[in-house]
Amino acid sequence: SSLAAPSVLLGAGASSVKGLLWVLACHWDLDNLLSSSSGYSNYRGILNWCVVMLVSEQYLSFLYGILVDPIQVVSLFLKDPYSWPSLCLVIVANVFALAALHTERRLAVGSISENVGSIIHACNLLTILCFPALVVLMVSSVTPVGAVFALSIYTILFLKLFSFRDVNKWCRARASGLKKANGEMVPSGVCYPANLTYKDMYYFLFAPTLCYELNFPRSPRIRKRFLLRRLFEMVSLLPTPGLSWPAGTDAELSFQDMDYSRIIERLLKLAVPNHLIWLIFFYWFFHSSLNVLAEVMQFGDREFYRDWWNSESVTYFWQNWNIPVHKWCLRHFYKPMIKRGVSKWTAQTAVFLASAFFHEYLVSVPLKMFRLWAFMGMMAQIPLAWLVGRFLRGNYGNAAVWISLIIGQPIAVLMYVHDYYVLNYEGSP
Repeated sequence: SSLAAPSVLLGAGASSVKGLLWVLACHWDLDNLLSSSSGYSNYRGILNWCVVMLVSEQYLSFLYGILVDPIQVVSLFLKDPYSWPSLCLVIVANVFALAALHTERRLAVGSISENVGSIIHACNLLTILCFPALVVLMVSSVTPVGAVFALSIYTILFLKLFSFRDVNKWCRARASGLKKANGEMVPSGVCYPANLTYKDMYYFLFAPTLCYELNFPRSPRIRKRFLLRRLFEMVSLLPTPGLSWPAGTDAELSFQDMDYSRIIERLLKLAVPNHLIWLIFFYWFFHSSLNVLAEVMQFGDREFYRDWWNSESVTYFWQNWNIPVHKWCLRHFYKPMIKRGVSKWTAQTAVFLASAFFHEYLVSVPLKMFRLWAFMGMMAQIPLAWLVGRFLRGNYGNAAVWISLIIGQPIAVLMYVHDYYVLNYEGSP
């Protein structure tokens, strides 16, 4: 299969363009692994997952029915039907995107210096993280689920505008260098600064990627049957986030009484349904939803995940289960640190620290309590990765990764459920 990489900058000779291509491009015309057209067939990790789940089922049973109440699901987003604070936050996010665009336009024509532009971008990015957090903490009508939605949008916006700033800065530096070396250049594709338009900005903001490019790979047409299948999956799996089971209430009680045997019992009962919902959400978001968005926008790079289910190490899992985030971390965080002389271990630890911060940001702020369980859970991946990589190989390593996924998340969920229950309901009539 051909990998149609996007053109970048200006064509100052074949060698110059080819060099710029590999420096700036990070998207290619690729299919999802789970799509029939990908030709992928290695699902060994899925078999190991089935074994782990079957063993777990010997000790666990679904004693409680899964209940879906549409009214309760809506109430998760809204306390007052006439007040939409989370939606208002999302609309206001446009201000920060336009601020970044106009800053880059000023930098392109030289009306402000690079130092001034860097300060403006830094303030804009910092505000993107602080402003919605302050609104969520100060406005009582914001529900936890609505807050998670709004803060997720702002986190994505932060990562996208960080990439937008970096790539345009690279373009200015390289365009200047190529002009000095080769004189006037012949355009090939969208050229800097012709990319600094509203159309280009909003295509990037809605595109299913976090990494900016001047020329994204584009699919030749919209496949209607493929789009309808993915839409059907989106609609049919949409109620999954609204699923609930009464085991959570018992877990709250057992935490309150500090009955450790019951805590372990509820943890095991929570593990399987929580894991299944996580898997369904993964498929709904990374395969169905992102493919719908990519198909409508004719975005060519569909590699949103790789074969993380075959992971024989924790490191391999984190590198392959969320490709948009992995590409961003590699391109804008890890590699720049390596170029500055930072060791690989330090750079990897810094990536986990950043990921831990955003996990905690997306949990603690909506719940309006700061317990650092998500942060510590992410940082615990570092010693876990070392242990699995050092002592386990093959199927044993893969099983260890699956067990960490099945057990690790319910532990964090129970800790937050307990703390939220104690903070908001303990002692109330």
